[in-house]
Amino acid sequence: MTQIGVLLSGRGSNFLAIADTIERGEIPGARIAAVLSNVAGAPGIHAAQARGLHTATVESRGCKRAEHDAAMLERLRDAGVELVCLAGYMRLLSPGFVDAYPQKILNIHPSLLPAFPGLDAQRQALAYGVRVTGCTVHFVDKELDHGPIVLQRTVPVLDTDDEAALAARILEQEHLAYPEAIARVLSGRYHFAGRRYVLRDAPTMAAGGTH
Repeated sequence: MTQIGVLLSGRGSNFLAIADTIERGEIPGARIAAVLSNVAGAPGIHAAQARGLHTATVESRGCKRAEHDAAMLERLRDAGVELVCLAGYMRLLSPGFVDAYPQKILNIHPSLLPAFPGLDAQRQALAYGVRVTGCTVHFVDKELDHGPIVLQRTVPVLDTDDEAALAARILEQEHLAYPEAIARVLSGRYHFAGRRYVLRDAPTMAAGGTH
C-alpha cells in the first residue's frame, strides 16, 4: 500500500477528487496518509478532517522556506508518506524538499506545459489567444512547472470564455487527470528517456478510467 501525502493551500478540490477515486477503489494500492497545509483554516484541511484523515498545518507566513519545508518533511516522514501530491499548494518547494522525494512528487498545473507556467495560467492563455489549453500532471523538480510530464488533457478555448469560465472547464479535466496520473505512477510501469516519461503497457484505474 503506497502512502500518499497531499499538500494544499486552499479549497482542495483536486485533493477531494483524488480521495473520492481512492475511496471507490479505483487507484489500486493507494492510501492517503496525510493532508498538510501551509495556510491556517484552509477549507481543504477541514474537508480532510471530515473524512477522518490525518491532517496538519504548518503556517508558512513569516517562515523561511527551508525551515518551513523541513517542518513539512518531518510530518510527511512521520506519516510514512512515499508519494507527495501537490493539490493547489501555493509554495515553491525548496531544493532540499525535492531531494527528499526524488521523482516522488507530483503537481497539476492548469495549462499544457511548457506553455504558461506560474500563476494565472488561464489568464495567460486568454491573453495569448490560444485556441486550445488544458492541464498537465508532472513530476516536480527544482524548476518551476518544469518536471517530466505524466499526463495532459486538452480543453478548447471558446470565443465566449472569460478567465472564470475557462478555469472551471480546465478544473473538470484536472479532477480526471490527477487520479489517472497517480494510478500510472503507482503502477511502476514507466521509465524516463531523457526528460520524457515513457509508459509501458498503459494501466488504467480499476474502474471508470479516463483512457
